[in-house]
Amino acid sequence: MQIQIKGVRVIDPGHIEGIRDISIKDGLFEAVSEPGQMPAVANDSDDVKVIDGQGLIAVPGLIDVHVHLREPGQEYKETLETGLKAAAAGGFTAVCSMPNTQPVNDNAQITSFILSQAQKANAARVYPVGAISRNLEGQKLNDIADMKKAGIWAVTDDGMPVTDSQLMRRTLEYCKSLDIPVLVHAEDQRLADGGSMNEGLPATVMGLKGIPNAAESVMVMRDIALAELTGARIHFCHMSTAQSIEAIRAAKAKGLRVTCETAPHYFTLTDADVPPYDTHFKMNPPLRSEEDRQAIIEGLCDGTIDMIATDHAPHAEDEKQVEFDLAAFGIVGLETALALSLDLVVRGHLTLVQLVEKMAKAPADLIGINNSIAPGNPADLTLIDLDAGWTVDPDAFVSKGRNTPFAGRRLKGAAALTIVGGRIVYTRD
Repeated sequence: MQIQIKGVRVIDPGHIEGIRDISIKDGLFEAVSEPGQMPAVANDSDDVKVIDGQGLIAVPGLIDVHVHLREPGQEYKETLETGLKAAAAGGFTAVCSMPNTQPVNDNAQITSFILSQAQKANAARVYPVGAISRNLEGQKLNDIADMKKAGIWAVTDDGMPVTDSQLMRRTLEYCKSLDIPVLVHAEDQRLADGGSMNEGLPATVMGLKGIPNAAESVMVMRDIALAELTGARIHFCHMSTAQSIEAIRAAKAKGLRVTCETAPHYFTLTDADVPPYDTHFKMNPPLRSEEDRQAIIEGLCDGTIDMIATDHAPHAEDEKQVEFDLAAFGIVGLETALALSLDLVVRGHLTLVQLVEKMAKAPADLIGINNSIAPGNPADLTLIDLDAGWTVDPDAFVSKGRNTPFAGRRLKGAAALTIVGGRIVYTRD
């Protein structure tokens, strides 16, 4: 199929910024030219699509490096098909799937299964992440080299921290030799034990046990020390506290190979926003204080936080409709992340160029792919309508998950069109 997009504003940090015509053919970018210079094609067959891009923004396909797709084993929560179609609806052309499936993605066979199922979905791409330890038990190191051959690009025990410092050191050394990053779920479970929201006044008022900031930051500091010891690449998932951002900022100043992400809920909400016992506001790490929220925004502004990810974690309704302390941790985010992140631009915290860097370019760099809008590259592209106003309706989600704290919230900005490998996989209209 051939696609021409006419008169669209292209934002590709470090490469293109301005009005362009884009031609896509055979799954690749064929040409990117000044308006009016591209040969016209007839928009009169199933093989040709001409799109008026005026008023829209074209960016390299958005990539979410932290998503729970649940398949295999928990298809009642999400399948690879529903998750990848939800990603496309949110403007993401690729996502990175966490390994805490059932069975765990701790071997090449599960990795191959995930890639095979994703191909059938005909939606966003998937880049599987393998487990560090057998069955996420934090005891025996997996055959990471074999999983890399099968298609993983990184490892993590996300959802479970690696509490054994020696095992983490060995993992970092092993992954350095394979030239892949280690993704870290930073949590001291003894400090967090039994907690269900941030340690602070709102938790006290509701009579809930809190999770202190130190439960995250202590492990961040440990793993920074191990990254310095080994020289390996390390990436911190879902950062939520001021202390963690401080430690990562200092690590970067020392030249360590450290990157990190945060999620939209950590720069949008605080623990003071949690309605009494509303489990749709329960996630791990929990919503923190206003001081932490401001530190997250500052980290995004000064580059300490490299990227925005969703930590998309769909759950069945009966896993949330229970007492707060018994409810599952996690919220869905693929279909709300873009609009919530665009609010950082509206409020003057980031420019559009900086936002594209954090949602498209930095994730691609972490994975090790080139997603520039350039002839010969795979045609993964997100067209954004900045003026699209909409209200969050969980029942309208493509994802099976309905567990969002943003239900009823009025948002502005959405993906108008998502193209993966030259195929249109989502259109808003």
